[in-house]
Amino acid sequence: MESLQKLRPKGLVHSPAFSHVAIVPPGASTIYLGGQNAVDANGSLIGEDSVAEQAKYALHNAKLALAATGATFNDVVQWNVLLVDGVDINGAYAAISPELASDQPPLVSAAFVSRLGIPGALIEISAVAALIIE
Repeated sequence: MESLQKLRPKGLVHSPAFSHVAIVPPGASTIYLGGQNAVDANGSLIGEDSVAEQAKYALHNAKLALAATGATFNDVVQWNVLLVDGVDINGAYAAISPELASDQPPLVSAAFVSRLGIPGALIEISAVAALIIE
């Protein structure tokens, strides 16, 4: 096996948004992406009360961080999404799903929390990626 495999086994719900299991080949470099919020380079929160706008900017930050390692969204094995209680999860996912669409989507875990470390932040996105060395 020389490529990352993301599987949606028969008997489990088939979703275009996520896979259920991933196999990372030997020799791949593992990349851990720390929690990304909708904070710009100056430390200002973007999107105020809009989870959709915050989700887009958090994903923008995730893309920048992954690019620093040579990875892209296609290399993501698993996304972890934290949302503040009461926000519209469908609005958040609708805002970012066009950029994450894939024939082999990554694994996704999501949870609601009472608050995040950045005051006013409504969403935080972290990930694990695998960069295949060829």
